[in-house]
Amino acid sequence: MPLPSPAFVIEEDKLRRNLELVSDVAASAGVEIILALKAFAYWPAFPTIAEYLPGATASSHNEAMLIQKHFGRRPHVYAPVYRPAEFRELAGLAEHLTFNTLTELERYRNTWEDLGTSVGLRVNPEYSPVETDLYNPSNKHGRLGETLPNLPTRPPKGLKGIHVHTLCESDAAATATLIERTRAQFGHYLEQMEWLNLGGGHLMTREGYDVQGLVASLKALRQRYPHLKITLEPGSAHIWQTGYLQCTVLDIVNNYGSATLMLDVSFTCHMPDTLEMPYRPVVRGASAEAADGYPYAYRLGGMSCLAGDYLDTYFFTQPARVGDTLVFEDMAHYTTVKSTMFNGVPHPDILMVDAEGEVVTRRSFGYADYEGRMG
Repeated sequence: MPLPSPAFVIEEDKLRRNLELVSDVAASAGVEIILALKAFAYWPAFPTIAEYLPGATASSHNEAMLIQKHFGRRPHVYAPVYRPAEFRELAGLAEHLTFNTLTELERYRNTWEDLGTSVGLRVNPEYSPVETDLYNPSNKHGRLGETLPNLPTRPPKGLKGIHVHTLCESDAAATATLIERTRAQFGHYLEQMEWLNLGGGHLMTREGYDVQGLVASLKALRQRYPHLKITLEPGSAHIWQTGYLQCTVLDIVNNYGSATLMLDVSFTCHMPDTLEMPYRPVVRGASAEAADGYPYAYRLGGMSCLAGDYLDTYFFTQPARVGDTLVFEDMAHYTTVKSTMFNGVPHPDILMVDAEGEVVTRRSFGYADYEGRMG
């Protein structure tokens, strides 16, 4: 049976392959690795993920409730700022709860002390290998975490953990540097903590990643601080290259010798990182650069009315026709969680398929989903 168009398709066997590697790293290094919902929140896949991971982390009240309901575990929680009306319930859900600032930690002290919540503080070690400002949280003038000069000599009463997050699809060497930078700046705190959260961005499932180097760095950290529980919370690593976005060519526009394939998806609605990062997604069977054997050039156009809802030229081996299928590779992470219904553009189905291509789970979207967001 052919799959619908458009559709985000998650391949269960590839997801399990990633999860097995992540689980092996956690066991070898003696650390905890959990799922960050900001990258992937398709909860019908949570039972599969929960076979390999001990938990998940939330950056909002909604994510925390989703974890509790569909993952069956108490979430780790960090948000840049908390809303007063929902804080008590959120703190009661959390296994660990991290504050972004010392002022918020003190503002809510009566609540988290009353609930007995294990609380942490996000700190900024002022190191990141990420060059794109949109994804780099380590700016010393930034809003994410306290820098060293802001911290008192002694940790605030009741503080149990330290949280750092400065990586994004980074390698094992970047994790090693982050650990050393955190030790150098905040070692006097780590000596008195119960846990350390190294955040996300550890892309251990990418081909060529130095998995053994990561394990060695984490083991050395545990030897230096044997009293600490170490947590990593990557998002992309679990979902890396486990799915694709399938779409259809609906029309072809030609202007002044430039041809654009009009698709039944939208880059601004369904693949925003392709415009925000920006990055060039892989299109199955096409080249992102001019190359021998790829003589047919097309821009790729989205469904929305936004003028910039397109990608620059890709090159194909055959001329395109209305009705052709296009496949954007590696579209499972940071896609469905960021997608919108701007312009009323129809949302792709979300599917998980088994190794034989049979649909295991499916979520479809219609007018009621769009209407329900507006009233």
